[in-house]
Amino acid sequence: MSEHIVVVDLGFGDAGKGATVDWLCSPDAGLGVSAVVRFNGGAQAAHNVVADGKHHTFAQFGSGTFSGVPTLLSRHMLVEPIALAGEARQLAALGVPDPLALLRIDGRALLTTPIHIAANRAREDARGSSRHGSCGRGIGETAAYALEHDAPTVGDCLRPRVLRQKLDLLAAHYGPLIAPSSHRYEPIADLIAMYGEFAAAVRIVDDRELGHLARRGRLIFEGAQGILLDEWRGFHPHTTWSTVEPRNARALLAGIGARAYVLGVTRTYQTRHGAGPLPTEDPALDIPEPHNTFGPYQGGFRRGPLDLPLLRYALAAAAGVDGLAVTHLDARTDSVAIGYDTPSGFRTDLPLGTWRDLDHQRSLTSLLTTARPHLTAWPTEPTDYLASALQVPVVLASNGPDRADRTPLSRLRSAA
Repeated sequence: MSEHIVVVDLGFGDAGKGATVDWLCSPDAGLGVSAVVRFNGGAQAAHNVVADGKHHTFAQFGSGTFSGVPTLLSRHMLVEPIALAGEARQLAALGVPDPLALLRIDGRALLTTPIHIAANRAREDARGSSRHGSCGRGIGETAAYALEHDAPTVGDCLRPRVLRQKLDLLAAHYGPLIAPSSHRYEPIADLIAMYGEFAAAVRIVDDRELGHLARRGRLIFEGAQGILLDEWRGFHPHTTWSTVEPRNARALLAGIGARAYVLGVTRTYQTRHGAGPLPTEDPALDIPEPHNTFGPYQGGFRRGPLDLPLLRYALAAAAGVDGLAVTHLDARTDSVAIGYDTPSGFRTDLPLGTWRDLDHQRSLTSLLTTARPHLTAWPTEPTDYLASALQVPVVLASNGPDRADRTPLSRLRSAA
């Protein structure tokens, strides 16, 4: 059987995961993909794909949808049905026939509701100038609530009485936070009706579905956000409530006796959407970003030269990356950061620390806030340079936003 591919972002997000997955699923790649599996995040994802004259920002649907590849939203996804219905309408308008028929959703996946979203926005508003960089889509509240409560799941949409009980408790829990704010949500009776329609329109599955799809062909696991935002490896408090590094994707594959080929995606320059350290940030950089604009909660889209210490850290956090996809070769800056000047001396990497050690993550946040990047000019062959500097082969390169701008530099490895 062909080796399954896990696509992860080696930055703070927006590296080009969606466009990479779109190409892997296209006939041009010839990989025989049977499904795209989403293994983290939720409706806050924004994976831009430009292909055959069409553009769509994928949020919950997999980025192989333009090629007719089905999507499995795994139990690690946070599913927002109202936004999902809106995305299905957008895809239908772009010529995708019956988008919801391409979806399979694990019944154990948590539901993100308008209650979570209102609570998220109220909490982030209250932080004022100390905002964490939230997208305002209820992701953190969905994950945090489920740690201590019997949270609503996709499967509950098939059980209206159970769902009502859970939504009543959810509303009561968040009432003191939401009430003083300007954020409101639909009456629970209306939510129950909408979720019933959602359950009737999609295919809700159990843990056997992954094996069924794997027997039909290759799986592409599409990550969301970036490893530098990972809940346990990112730089607290500016992190997502999601395991971004490929731990969960590997576990899903191990459950069906399969292996993963991990494909790490990086731009040729560093970006960040939201608050938090960005050592190489250069506000004077004038690189067009038509699909990454100002967000009401995240703020502006930040840019700077590529940061090799951050890339090395992301590779270590991923615990093994087999190949690199390098995007935005047509828009790289003049320089790249090879290290930092810090109070403790010059350094070219960051210590990984122990998984789930938030004190260590906070110490890295402090270090990165004061680090001064040491810049050098890009060499003439950036893909060769990155492969040498990071000791990982570059297997896919991109010179623009369109699917046609992608060039495979070597064949993706297949299992015997």
